[in-house]
Amino acid sequence: MKIRYATISKEGRRSNNEDFFVVMDQQERGRFWGIVCDGMGGHACGEVASETVAHAVSAYWEQHAEERDSEDKVVEACQEATRAIEQKAREVGLAEMGTTMVMASIEGDIVTIAHVGDSRCYLQRPGQGVVYQTQDHVRLSFGYEIVARSFFSGHPEEAIADVVQFPVCPGDRILLCSDGVHKSMESEDLEARMMEEKSLEEILHGFDLSCWKYGDDNYTAILMEVE
Repeated sequence: MKIRYATISKEGRRSNNEDFFVVMDQQERGRFWGIVCDGMGGHACGEVASETVAHAVSAYWEQHAEERDSEDKVVEACQEATRAIEQKAREVGLAEMGTTMVMASIEGDIVTIAHVGDSRCYLQRPGQGVVYQTQDHVRLSFGYEIVARSFFSGHPEEAIADVVQFPVCPGDRILLCSDGVHKSMESEDLEARMMEEKSLEEILHGFDLSCWKYGDDNYTAILMEVE
């Protein structure tokens, strides 16, 4: 199988971009990988946290590329990321910094999806629509939704990922995105746009316009298609 992909990451109406993403295209080895992290903490804290976790998880995945993807592998990668964010917080003197995470790793004809927080993954199949969507890790506090799980310095117990695996088929599309994307559009609209017979770049351009017009946050997305 061949994977095509497109990406977007912008500040939106914020002064800085606390989102971070990584794509590892190793299709010659039968692998493709993407991760999106949405930093929290304000100022430089969120930027540092999202980049630290994205790189830590990606580095673990690269170092263990010969191991088959599994829930245990995700757990170990998250543990590495937790250690990395704790160390980074000490190095830069930032007491409170955190990030969400969503990832998808395609190995052969199987995709492993994992997430922590409210960054999402959508798996869409031709003729069936969205066959899987991650469920946000959020809770209500004084009437507002707040992230209930994350990689957050000083709170390693919160970095618990939900992990699923699915077979992928030609025509499948997989979207990884920060909440700046899925909060800027109605779910039905987002899913309909994913199904449009357009290039991946054109679809993300439409996301870009909506996120800028209706959103107030950074927005990042990786859109993949299986051929």
